Formats: sequence, structure tokens, C-alpha cells
Amino acid sequence: MEEIYEEQNSEGLDIQRYLQVVRRRYIHFLIPAFLGWLVVWSASWILPARYKSSTLILVEQPTMPKNYVTPNINDDLQSRLQSLTQQVLSRTRLLIIIDKLHLYNDSKHPMTPDDEVEHMRKDIDIETVRNIYSGDVTAFKINYSSRDPHVAQQVTSELTSLFINENLKVRQQLSEGTTKFIGSQLEIARTNLAEQEAKVREFKGAHEGELPSQEASNLQILSGLQAQLQNEQASLNTAKQQRVYLQTMVEQYRTPHATTRNPDGTPTGLSAIDQQLVQLKMKLADLSTRYTDSFPEVISLKDEIAKTEKIRDTLVAELKTKGNSGKQADDGTSAVEADLSQNSASLQLQSQLHANQAEIANRELAITELKGRIGSYQDRLNGAPAREQQLADLTRGYDQSKANYDDLLKKQNESEMATNMEHMQQGERFTMLDPPSLPLKADFPNRLKFCGIALGVGFALGLALVVALEFMDGRLHSEKDLKTLLSMAVISEIPEIVSPADERRDKRRTVLGWAMAALVIVMILTGSAISYLHG
Repeated sequence: MEEIYEEQNSEGLDIQRYLQVVRRRYIHFLIPAFLGWLVVWSASWILPARYKSSTLILVEQPTMPKNYVTPNINDDLQSRLQSLTQQVLSRTRLLIIIDKLHLYNDSKHPMTPDDEVEHMRKDIDIETVRNIYSGDVTAFKINYSSRDPHVAQQVTSELTSLFINENLKVRQQLSEGTTKFIGSQLEIARTNLAEQEAKVREFKGAHEGELPSQEASNLQILSGLQAQLQNEQASLNTAKQQRVYLQTMVEQYRTPHATTRNPDGTPTGLSAIDQQLVQLKMKLADLSTRYTDSFPEVISLKDEIAKTEKIRDTLVAELKTKGNSGKQADDGTSAVEADLSQNSASLQLQSQLHANQAEIANRELAITELKGRIGSYQDRLNGAPAREQQLADLTRGYDQSKANYDDLLKKQNESEMATNMEHMQQGERFTMLDPPSLPLKADFPNRLKFCGIALGVGFALGLALVVALEFMDGRLHSEKDLKTLLSMAVISEIPEIVSPADERRDKRRTVLGWAMAALVIVMILTGSAISYLHG
């Protein structure tokens, strides 16, 4: 088995066999190879020449830094360039260029407008140029192919102008549209903010005095009202005590007057007044240790002491007058004067009693009013948490509307600056670096390239023919082929006897083969040189 495997491998690598095939089939290889090359190479001279005009457009960044003026349009140049390409290559714009430059006016093969547009789109090629490191689009090329180099240049120039002008127009329109949209949103935000402000203002007006910001002042006012209430109640108690005293004095004057006297000659009724004065003065001394003279209760107590002392002085004077009238009972004029004096004191006491009653009524009314006001302020303080929550809900909506309005107002200002920048052509713009070229050499067909393709086609044809002939050839061309047909081993071999005629024939065939190969190679090289020189 190993010997058979080695024999098969040696047969697979039998170079001598391939050389014999070359010697037998070189004509079959050279002729189709040359013919294939000649056909394809000749086609490159028959096909109509097409010239390509190109221009390079640089994408310049805005002159103003983005930190100062933020653009208000899409920064994705790739998507905007695709949109621009669709707009520039639209049917309307292409038909204008076709009619202007009289393109595709072939009288032999007339074309419809739609066919002309499709044909022109195929002749246009847009290539983007990207940064090697970042991958961003930094420039792009516009190419147009035509049979006439001047027409190719003119069409490329028209397309370049369309791209540059359309880019400026589109950027301005997009910028203005963005500014207009933000302006409309700002008006809506302004209306919402005004509504929120009105709600907050209406709420504050409806709950004046109950707002959380007024809690401290409400507490201060409530404390002052409670202090006033205490003072009024103290003054009311004093006035009630004074009323009891005055009523007692009036009753004493209404009863028959007692003639009993003390050793000093004063009536015994003065003891009650003296006792009241002592109590009032002791109370004044106690208040003076805690409050100043401007304290309302101190002032009221001093006025009460002064009134009581005045009543005591009046009573003492009347009693003295009554005592003198007792010693002079025989004098009728003095008795009459004493009665008049007694009546005058009684009337004075009654007037003071009426004034005291009026004071009590006024103080009771004031106390009632103070209690009502205290209750009102207490209700305000009790309702403050609920009002605070309601106001917080309204304020939250107002704050959100205010923040939205401020944000939109800022964006509108920035958008207006960006729009002004676009109108001044200070934003991103297209600049033509290389003007449309006038092609002096045809871009298609590339005859040198066609020459290489023709060489490959001819080689493939020759090789395919040789393989086909060898596959269909059933003759034996070597000893090995003969041995494979024998069922027994070969004992001996008779060598081939070559005559001089056979040697000459073989030599002529070899020379003819090399000559033909040299001729084919020379013709191919000559054709390649011509293709290179003439493009």
C-alpha cells in the first residue's frame, strides 16, 4: 500500500508530464490567449471615452466658538449631506441643468426627461473625505462623467454651486425654523406662567393673613391681643370693685345720717375708703416692682387711687361741715347749707357710679372684641398647615412653569444669536478648495486596466481550451500511460529510434513555438505600451 501511495504522489508531482502537455498544446494555448486578449483590448479602443471632472469642497467649522454661540441645527454632517444630496439631485434641479447645458441631446436615441434624470444621477458620484483619527467628515468630492470634458467641467461647476448655495439656504431655514419653534413654545410657556401667577395671586388674596409667611406676625399680634385682654380684664375687675364701693357710698347717703363721731370729729364711714386706698396703694407698689410707670395697668391703678383720694377728701369735707351744723342747730341758714352739701355729694357719687357703669360696659365690649380677634388669629394659625400645603402645590406648579419659561427664554436668545450667525454666514459652511477640473485624459475606459483584464481573459481561455482538449484526448502519450493499461509487469523496453528527419521536425516545431510565443508577448507588450501612453 505504501508503494502505491508513493507512486500516486510521484504521479501527482510529475513535472515532466506537464512539460509534455505544454510541448503538445502550446499552439492551442497561445492562439486563444492572444485572441481573447486582442478582443478585450480592442474593445477598450472601441468603447466611447468618458471624462470625469472633480472638485473638492471643504467643510469649514463655525468661526465663532461653540462656547459663545451654540448652533441650533443638527450637527450630524453625514445626515445633512445625505439630505443635501437628495435635494440637489432632485428631478427639478437636474432637469434645469440638463436644459441649460443641453445634455443627452442624442437625435439618434432620444430620451425621456425621466431617463435623462436617471442617466445623469448615474454619472454623478459624491465621495466623502473623513478624518483618519476621528472619522468625522471633513470634506467631500463631487464627480461628474461625460463624453465631453468641457461639459463635465460645466456640470461639476453647476453641482458645486448648488451644494454650496443649498447648504447656506438649508442652514438658514433650519435655524429660522428652530428659532420660530422655540418662540411658539415660549409663548405657550408665558401663558402657562401667567395662569400660574394668577392662581397664586388669587389664593394669596383669598387667604390674606393665613399665609405661612405671615405666621410670625400672626403670633406676634396674637400675643399682643392676649396681653391687651389681660389688661382689659384687670381694668374690668378694678372697675367692678369701684362700682361696689360707689354703690355702698350711695346707699349710705340714702339712709339717715348718723351723728356719732369719733374723738377726732370724723365720721366712722371713712374707714371703708381708707381701707380701699390702702389696698390700692399696696397693689400699686406690687406692680411697680414688676412694670414701669408706662404700663397700662399701672397708669389705670394710679388714676383709680387719685379718684378715690378725691372722693375721700370730698367726704371728709362734708362730714366736717355736718359736724359744725350740729353745734349750731339754732341757725336755720347753716342747716339748709348742710343739706345742700349732702345732696351735692350724693349727686356726685351717682354721676361717678354712672361713669363707672359705662366704663364697665365699654371694657366688657372691648373684651368681647378682643376675644373675637384672638379667636380669628387662632383660627388663622390652626389653618396655616393646610394653607401651606395648598400654597406649596400652587407654588410647585408656578416654579415648574417659571423654570420652563426661563429655560425657553434662554434657548430663544441663543437660537436668535445662532440664526444671526447663519445670516452673516459665520456658521458651518462649504468652501471649494479645488475648482472643477478640466479632464485632459479619459477616465473610462482605462485602457491599461483593460489590457490587464484582457491578458487575464486570454490566459483563462487558452488554459480552458488546453484542459478541454487533454480531457477529450484518448491517445497514449507516455510509457506510464501504456503501463497503466497492462495487467502484467513489463520485463524489458525497446527504446525509441529517432531519425534525423524526426529530429529536424521537432526542432522546427520548437523554434516555431518559441517564435509564436515571442510574437504574442511582443504584441501584448506593444498593446500595453500604447494603452499606457494613450490612457
